[in-house]
Amino acid sequence: MSYQIKVLRDVCIGAGTCVAEAPNTFDLDDGDIAIVIDPAGDDAASVLAAAQGCPVDAIVLIDPTTGQRVWPEN
Repeated sequence: MSYQIKVLRDVCIGAGTCVAEAPNTFDLDDGDIAIVIDPAGDDAASVLAAAQGCPVDAIVLIDPTTGQRVWPEN
């Protein structure tokens, strides 16, 4: 399963945890803000670990089948 991924750019602090956990999905732009380069670049477990590892919860994951938010939990 691939998640729908939203990066809250105004929240991101450029820690780079997402890139370390899922380097084929995330990168940092020229301003050191996370961007999605390929939503299906890494397996779902790695993308979830990347989102959970973000120190400011700047990555929102949505289950595309149900439309429900997976991370951060409500």
